Amino acid sequence: MDRIKDIIMVGNDIIPMQNNSSDRIVDFWNARYLHEFIPAGGSKIKFVTGLEESGKTSMLRQATAEAKEAGFLTVFFSARDIWLYDFKFVFFEILRQARLEHLIIRCSDAIIRQMGFDSANIPTGKTFIDFLASENRNDALERLEIRNLLRKRFKENPVMDNSFAIACSLLCGDCLGQPKLEPESKEHIFAWLTGQKGFRVTSLRPLGFSPVRISKFNARRMLMSLCELARISGYAGLFIAIDDVDVLVDKANYGLLHYTKMRREDTYESIRELVDDIDNFNNIMFVFGFDRSLIDDEKMGLKSYQALWMRIQNEVVSERFNKFADVIDLNRLASSMYTPEMLIELSQQLCSNVKEGKIPVPINADMAEQILTLSRLNGKSIPLLVRQATLGSLMEKQEQ
Repeated sequence: MDRIKDIIMVGNDIIPMQNNSSDRIVDFWNARYLHEFIPAGGSKIKFVTGLEESGKTSMLRQATAEAKEAGFLTVFFSARDIWLYDFKFVFFEILRQARLEHLIIRCSDAIIRQMGFDSANIPTGKTFIDFLASENRNDALERLEIRNLLRKRFKENPVMDNSFAIACSLLCGDCLGQPKLEPESKEHIFAWLTGQKGFRVTSLRPLGFSPVRISKFNARRMLMSLCELARISGYAGLFIAIDDVDVLVDKANYGLLHYTKMRREDTYESIRELVDDIDNFNNIMFVFGFDRSLIDDEKMGLKSYQALWMRIQNEVVSERFNKFADVIDLNRLASSMYTPEMLIELSQQLCSNVKEGKIPVPINADMAEQILTLSRLNGKSIPLLVRQATLGSLMEKQEQ
C-alpha cells in the first residue's frame, strides 16, 4: 500500500508514510538516476504532469529532497517567479540558489585536504596562506603547489567554459590567499556571473581575462560549468526542479510573468535546445512539472510547437506504466495502480492527519468504487476525489 506515497500528498494535506517502496516513481528515480546514472556522469530531463491536485508539486519537492539526501546540489523554483523564455534567467536563478561562494569554499577545502591539511584547523578570518605562514611553511614550493592544483581543477578542466574557469580559479585562490584579490575585483567577478545590469565586462581585463556577457546563447555552457563546479566541490551533481510550467498557457495570469505568443514560443525553443543539448551535460537532472493543460491545449501548449513536442512525446504507449518514460502522467499512473482498498487506506490516513476544519469520515468500498468510476468518466484526479469524499464536499456536490 505504500506505493501511493508520492500521490497521497494532495494540495496542503501532506500525509507522511512510514515505508519506502521500489514501486514509487521517486524511489525508482532515486535508485536508477540519483544513485547510479547521474553520479556516473549521466544527464536526464523528465517531465511530470497530471490534473489539478494530482500531486505534481509534492512529487517534485519529494524528488528534490531525495536528491539532496543523495548528495546532490538541489534547485527548486516556480515558473511563475522566473522567466523561462531566455535561458540566462534560468541560469542566474540556479546560480543564486547554488550559492557560488559556498561552492568556492568547498573547492578551497578540497585543495587544502589534497595538500595534506585540514581546513578545520585554520583560525576564523585567516586564509590557508596565513596558516602556512604561522607554521613556517609559506615557501615558494607550497605556493607553486597551490597554483598547480588551481590550474588542474579549473583552467585545464575541459568541461568548464574558459572564462568561468578563470573566474572560479581567481575566487578560489582568493579564498586560499594565493593570490589575494582586491574587494573591487571580487565584486566585478560576481557582477559578471550574476548578470548585473550596467556592468561592463571590460572591467575584468585587468584580471587577465575578457569574457563575453552571459546571454541565452552561452547560458547553457555556463550551466555546464556550474555543474562541473558542483561536482568538483564534492556534490554528486546538480538536480533542478522547475514547477508550474503551465503558466505558459494560463490565460488568467496577467502578472509580471505574463507570456505573449512570442515569449511562449521562445520558451519552447529554449526547452527544445536544452533537450537536444542534454547529452553534452554531465551530472545533471532536470525535472519540469506542469498541469495537464500544457499538453491538452493544442493552440498554446506543447503540441503547438512541434519541434519540442516531437522530442518529448511517447510514441508507443503500452498498458504497463513505463517508469523510464520522459513524460510521467500522474493520473495515468494512479489509474493503473489504484484499487478500492488503496483508496480506503488513503482516506483513513487522510482522516488521521486532518487537524482542523471539517470532521473527516473515511470512505467505504462503495464510495471507493464510485471514485474510480468518476475519475474515469470526468477525468478528475483520484487523490482529489478521495480528499473531497473524505471531507464531505464530494457528497455535497452529488446531492446537489
